[in-house]
Amino acid sequence: MNALARICDFVRGLSSWRRIGFGFAAGAVSALGFAPLNLFPVLLLGFAGLLLLLDGANASPRRLRAAFFSGWSFGFGQFLVGWHWIGYAFLVDSAAHLWQMPFALVFLTAGLALYSGMACVAAMYLWRPGFTRILIFALFYAASEWLRGHLFTGFPWNLQAYGWGASLAVMQSASLFGAYGLSFLTILLGASLADFPRRAPIALMALFVCLWGYGAWRLNANPVQTVPGVSVRLVQPDIPQREKYQRPLVARNWQRLIDLTRAPGAPSQEKPTHIIWPEAAPSFILMRSPLARDQIALLTNGATLITGAERVGAEGGALAFFNSLYVFGHGGRLDATYDKFHLVPFGEYVPFANLLGRVGITKLTNGPSGFSAGDGPHVYAVPGAPAMTPLICYEIIFPAAVTDHQSRPQWFVNVTDDSWFGPWAGPHQHLLIARMRAIEDAIPVARAANTGVSAMIDATGRITASLGLDQMGVVDAPLPRALAPTPYARFGDWIFALMLMLSAGAAFLRRTAQSLG
Repeated sequence: MNALARICDFVRGLSSWRRIGFGFAAGAVSALGFAPLNLFPVLLLGFAGLLLLLDGANASPRRLRAAFFSGWSFGFGQFLVGWHWIGYAFLVDSAAHLWQMPFALVFLTAGLALYSGMACVAAMYLWRPGFTRILIFALFYAASEWLRGHLFTGFPWNLQAYGWGASLAVMQSASLFGAYGLSFLTILLGASLADFPRRAPIALMALFVCLWGYGAWRLNANPVQTVPGVSVRLVQPDIPQREKYQRPLVARNWQRLIDLTRAPGAPSQEKPTHIIWPEAAPSFILMRSPLARDQIALLTNGATLITGAERVGAEGGALAFFNSLYVFGHGGRLDATYDKFHLVPFGEYVPFANLLGRVGITKLTNGPSGFSAGDGPHVYAVPGAPAMTPLICYEIIFPAAVTDHQSRPQWFVNVTDDSWFGPWAGPHQHLLIARMRAIEDAIPVARAANTGVSAMIDATGRITASLGLDQMGVVDAPLPRALAPTPYARFGDWIFALMLMLSAGAAFLRRTAQSLG
């Protein structure tokens, strides 16, 4: 323990640039806790290191400034390493966009790290010795995670809860209080390790053992049950983004979708009743191609086709483009059209487009202009299957924003093109997020990706069938049943808000007791 105490004292004693450097390193290492490595102990230790830096900042003459840069450097390191895959999007059309990559990565990660910096400033205002400081820090940091997921369209990627990707049992606790609630408890446990081996970290470890036990019970109590008569085929064409819109390859790309759809399945598998193609599967405007519609009519002779596709429509009397999803029933009948409502900044539209366009900043995706937003989420009837809600790519990353609160779907259809996300971390992180949405709402997810990971996910986040990165093929699987609505599905982030309010009350009482003592 003497060696541990010396290490803690060393970190507390860091000042100026050394404090910032250590904060960045702690954040960068903590990012290894996220997918695909899922090394959750380093995520927890990263927060312990940040709390020690704040202990040292509390003794600094400029304590608020020191606290801000401790938190900001930690967030900057975690985001830069955890989101490094964003850079791959700029390599698709490197001639036009490569020069933007370093600016985008640095400005995005440094800008969103302001949330963690301000959280640490807020915690420093109320800093008190003992467990109170840990409770206050976790409260403000978790609140900053919620703000990161909501302000300025939000970007809740790699919430701290996703550090439990190695333990599906612990992830089940999101059914109680969602990803933000689990993030709060994760931050609380990690920060408390700065005081190990006192009672608080041991008590929090015991709490997580209980959460694991709850998760193990939930998984055991809910074996995979499927919807009778529904067999889903997820089509993964594995078309590199550079080849998707090249005119000489458009016919080849379309034929690949057709051939995979018609490919025979395993002898033990039922014939697919529902076929799902990924986001923007056709490389052309589908509804303007009579030949493509005729081929879809043949494909849907006894089956339903759900596909992502770009759509041209009207908005305010002007031509508009939408990132959409179509549901084709028997004989190619168009049964539903859904337009993506949560668009990706700089990917599907450019904020302040007129201003930024003057310096050469344009959207990354193909097309002459930015996409217009739909008004989702929505629930749609599907021939021969339960009602479903479509989620196109990025839309699935937003907790409590994936369902129509007036009507609950029985499955999510998540179509995506993860070739934008690089060959490693990004697609695996996106898959884990989809699994967390399934757990929170107890609703299965049928996930069709252009290139990995296509998967059928049951209502507890289990993957029942999948096809990995850089593989062309299909996933044939029965559709899992939805479970009864979870506490989180009923009350959403109000449970997280209650957790923060109770923690604030506990911190106030402890602070008052310390003052009176």
